[in-house]
Formats: sequence, structure tokens, C-alpha cells
Amino acid sequence: MKERTLITISRQYGSGGKEIAELLAKKMETRCYDRQILYLAAEKLGDSDMDMDTILDMSYKMPDNSMGSFMEGVNSLGYESIPSYNKMYREQAKVIRRIAEKESAVFLGRCADVVLKEFPECYNFFIYADEEFRRERAKEFYGNKSIKELEKENKTRERYYNYYTGQKWGDPLNYDLMINTSRFSVQKAADLIWDYVTSCQSE
Repeated sequence: MKERTLITISRQYGSGGKEIAELLAKKMETRCYDRQILYLAAEKLGDSDMDMDTILDMSYKMPDNSMGSFMEGVNSLGYESIPSYNKMYREQAKVIRRIAEKESAVFLGRCADVVLKEFPECYNFFIYADEEFRRERAKEFYGNKSIKELEKENKTRERYYNYYTGQKWGDPLNYDLMINTSRFSVQKAADLIWDYVTSCQSE
């Protein structure tokens, strides 16, 4: 695998995307970045004393009726006028790019596929699964959450991604591969991504 290979994983809640990202990081002998990005961004904003729940809440905030995109709002405002949640996104993006400039890494969520779109050795994947699969995983791994609760989280992720990137979450045109984990294990999904990336790099 080439130096500074970057893999981004976007996923439906309950599809096993987090486990796949961690398996890939282990294969690559590198780190999987998820909530660490939030800590680092909060530190840059001087908010590192907040607890993770507060940081997460701020990181997912958007205008109540956001029909446009983040960039449309930024282009019409000076930096000091940008709401704190938009500043959090900007700091996250800076942190992601700084990491990508130094090392190979796996990024989970945080719009990393769009943040890193100009990096040549960046590969983007979307993990999804059918309702029954996610319902069963929710019983085992997510405190027995209902499918309704999982879908609420997915709607938040979709709205967040669409607002900050101007793209559509889950659109196959945005990813190298979309993988349905209802059909095989998360280990096989990680192996498939590994094989795809190494095959692309051997061309």
C-alpha cells in the first residue's frame, strides 16, 4: 500500500461501518480517526474543557431550516460572524487535512470524503445494510435501540453531510464502492475494501 493512503468510511447507523474502519486501520498499521477529530477541533476553538456529549451536540448543529449549504452561508459572512457550529466544522476539516498530509489514515464520517477530495490516494466507501440486519445489530451493540432510533440518527447524518458538503449522502457517485453488510461479514467487507485499494494502487 502506498505511503499516505487515505480511506474514508461513511455509513448507516447499525451497518458495522465503525468496525470495518477499525479493521482497516489495523491492516494498514495506522490509526482510525473518529471522535478524536472532535477533540482536536474543540481544542483549537478553545473548547477542550467541554465533555464529549456537548462537543458532539455542537458538532452536529446546523440551522433549523437549512435548505442551502454551509459554503453559501460562509461566502456571505466574515469569519467572526460564522456560528460556532460552522466554526467547529471548519476546524474539523483543518484537522483532517493536517493528518492526511502527514500519514496514512482511516477516517470515519465527518465528511472526510469531501474534505480530502483533492488528495490523490484517497478512497471513499459507503457502508449500508438492510433494516433487519441493523435491527439485530442494534440489540447486540447499540443498547437495543429501535429501528426508528437508528433511522433518526441516519437522518441527522444525512442532513449534516448534505448541508456541509453540498452533495447527497449515500449517492453512489460520491464513493468508490457502496457495500451492503447484510450480505457478508464486516471482516469480509474490510477485506474487500483492502483488495480494492491495493488493486487500484497496482495499476
